[in-house]
Amino acid sequence: MKIAIIHYWLVGVRGGEKVLEAICELYPNTDIFTHVYDSDHFIDSIIYKHNINQSLISKLPFAKRNYQSYLPLMPIALEELDLRGYDLIISSESGPAKGIIPPPGVPHICYCHSPMRYAWDMYHEYKSKAGFLKRMLMPPLMHYLRRWDQATAAQVTQFIANSNFVAKRIKTYYSRDSIVINPPVSFDEFQLSESDGDYYLLLGQLVGYKRADLAVEAFNLSAKKLIVIGDGEQLHDLKKSARANVQILGRQPFSVIKEHLSQCKALIFPGVEDFGIVPLEAMASGRAVIAFKKGGALETVVDGLSGLFFEEQTAQSLNNAILKFETNEHKFNKIEIREHARKFDKDRFKEEFKSLVDKVIRETI
Repeated sequence: MKIAIIHYWLVGVRGGEKVLEAICELYPNTDIFTHVYDSDHFIDSIIYKHNINQSLISKLPFAKRNYQSYLPLMPIALEELDLRGYDLIISSESGPAKGIIPPPGVPHICYCHSPMRYAWDMYHEYKSKAGFLKRMLMPPLMHYLRRWDQATAAQVTQFIANSNFVAKRIKTYYSRDSIVINPPVSFDEFQLSESDGDYYLLLGQLVGYKRADLAVEAFNLSAKKLIVIGDGEQLHDLKKSARANVQILGRQPFSVIKEHLSQCKALIFPGVEDFGIVPLEAMASGRAVIAFKKGGALETVVDGLSGLFFEEQTAQSLNNAILKFETNEHKFNKIEIREHARKFDKDRFKEEFKSLVDKVIRETI
């Protein structure tokens, strides 16, 4: 079969791109379509070996850096993609990706990491932080984008949600049922460490909804040691607010990330995530996760086995959870935590994903 994969944009390797890598391993001869592609981030990735086609967004000024500013043009860009001759379309949706025009009779499977957050559940948060001009333009633009997003959901043959949390949002915004297949963790890339560090770790993109600011505030108050690894819009402000016990390392190579995951006391996970690969990477390294009790973390963190939760997104609630963890730290077993993470490994994902794709093909072709 000739297969096309539509991925929103390829500007870094995060959770969505790791899912894409697993799909590429399943279907090695697929063509990839995306709005913008920065090849420098994918030299060591299987994605680099694929034929990658960029939409008209890539031809606009400074597209690799300012691609999100061209969001209003992305529906048109998707509809201009020529997918004639393909037997199967797989879209990877978080930004606009599913809104292509599939050839007649060709099944379209959408793996949904999340309906677009800035158009739906996080619209008011993004709007409140936008500049004056963007705030004025957002209501009509997002109204148009929501209507388009709902209309194109009808062109999807089968939705796959990355978590039960996202499945509920798909039902709410698109009125469509979905099948849940959790994303993969590259289990074998992470190992246990014989040495234990004296620090907690926060790892990920430093953007508002991930709440790195909450973690820094909590550790400023407790004076416990926190290391923050990641890059994003909050990096500068976090460096300004962090006290001496909080180290902001910025973006780091994978070797440094693995070392810190394997030696930290625990991973701090204070945001509401659709699923969250990072907690599973910490668990695969034998480390517990202290997570806010909402979102995808509820599907990976087992309280008392692989971590524990805090109930409110406040510094005090997080610090109370850390004190509870330190009181019970001896009860967390590295080997048991790692074995829990094994349930989410890449082979499991590929088996579940291929089984569903085969089922859709049998029923539609």
